[in-house]
Amino acid sequence: QVQLVESGGGLVQAGGSLRLSCVASALMYTMGWFRQAPGKEREFVASTRWRGGSTYSADYADSLKDRFTIFRDNAKNTVALQMNSLMPEDAAVYYCAAAPNDGYDTASYLYWGQGTKVTVSS
Repeated sequence: QVQLVESGGGLVQAGGSLRLSCVASALMYTMGWFRQAPGKEREFVASTRWRGGSTYSADYADSLKDRFTIFRDNAKNTVALQMNSLMPEDAAVYYCAAAPNDGYDTASYLYWGQGTKVTVSS
């Protein structure tokens, strides 16, 4: 069982930034961030995949790729999400997740953290 713990959420003004962190008992091949706002479906945010050695890939939701950046540190078993230029519509509970494969299907993420809440004020 892989344990994932998110932190870094909180209240931020529109236009501000937050850095979320996920500490894992062990990193899997694919690590991802998702978010879910009240009344909405869970949404893919970003993911990173280990390609061997120190080579990693990253993918982002199209609407977020210019503002969000995902970081992966296998040595420290951490995955971070840097969020810039936050807008009220970014408010949600953000979840860290892990998948043993490429994780292109949400169902492939077998492990999920409890989430950390991000609130954006105008």
